Amino acid sequence: MSTVGTTMPDEERERLLRVLSVATFIIFFQAFMVAPIIPRLAAEFGASPATTGQIVPAYLIPYGVATLVYGLIGDRFGLWRVMAGSLATFAILTVLTATARSIEVIALWRVLTGLGASGVVPLALVLVGRLFPYEQRGRPLGWLFGAMAGGMAFGSTVGAVAEPYIGWRGLFVGIGIAGGITLLILLGSRRLIAGAVQPVAGGVAALVAGYRALLADPRGRRTYAFVFINSVFHSGVFTWLGLYFEQRYGLGPIGIGLALLGYGVPGFLFGPMIGRAVDRQGRNRLIPIGLAIGALAAGMLVFDLPLLMAAVAVTLLSLGYDMTQPLFAGIVTSLNAQRPGQAMGLNVFMLFVGFGLGSLIFGALLGPGLGGALGLFAIIELVLGLAAIRLFKTERAAPPAGERV
Repeated sequence: MSTVGTTMPDEERERLLRVLSVATFIIFFQAFMVAPIIPRLAAEFGASPATTGQIVPAYLIPYGVATLVYGLIGDRFGLWRVMAGSLATFAILTVLTATARSIEVIALWRVLTGLGASGVVPLALVLVGRLFPYEQRGRPLGWLFGAMAGGMAFGSTVGAVAEPYIGWRGLFVGIGIAGGITLLILLGSRRLIAGAVQPVAGGVAALVAGYRALLADPRGRRTYAFVFINSVFHSGVFTWLGLYFEQRYGLGPIGIGLALLGYGVPGFLFGPMIGRAVDRQGRNRLIPIGLAIGALAAGMLVFDLPLLMAAVAVTLLSLGYDMTQPLFAGIVTSLNAQRPGQAMGLNVFMLFVGFGLGSLIFGALLGPGLGGALGLFAIIELVLGLAAIRLFKTERAAPPAGERV
């Protein structure tokens, strides 16, 4: 295992963590700025909201599938080359999306962007696993997942609020430029990234054996299963919140954006604090609580709440995400020391495929109405939380250094 985490000066390690957090924020901003402007895109191109909504999974599912490949490539050729190439591809394809003249072409660019962009975040998580010891990973993982949550929140809000002024094309151009600037900043950490994980040789047989080992381990199997189901829940609910606020409260794009502002705020503001709590209290305590909070939030939205309370429920939904997915990622960073990229690639695959399928499944349940779909998703998440009490009981906090045997 690399020892770079123990030899790298703290200030260099922290600077790299901040830049990786910015890159993560930008990628998730781009991924989630689309959902709240679905009604606007549908009107511009004369398509139904259901058809337009397909551009969400058109990005998320290819993104998740491609992480399986990027994890292997990162292990084989080194993290720097893969991360830099992926971030450059993200920046270029995001700008090119602004040239689309139909929903079908937007969907095509989204597929290509998903395939190209998915080498950044999973390998950033791998870096955290290399630079920080397991008992200290809660805080840096909190930064990265806080950046994800902040990207979700500000992407959905700023996308909805800014679109009437700069247009959806301007949104894509601006984010593409931001991605390019971040890549230039990341160049300063090139040597640190390249030295964090040494390339590992191996072909297809080693790849298959690695995935078989990850899924044969009961700890890995249950963690990946929870990552997948939990992402189905959160994406399903979040993707259609724009339609929810439009139908339930008659809000326009700006109002929808403001109502969704709370999504991501807990992770963006308190992600590192949640991470420190994980390091002290253990994942066995916080994971069931996070799942229960998510179920509560979806259950609240079933009812005819005042608009302010519905916005509070959106914030609680985000808190449920922030108290689960970063914790699962922390477990994954300890599953395969020889092929960390492969282990994290499988995690992000489960996460993003779940995101894509969640939006599809929830959309398919809209026939009886939003309330029925929300209620069903809330029940499933609550059952997941109850199961987590037993299944994650061994994920306790490490004892203080002076108490270890």
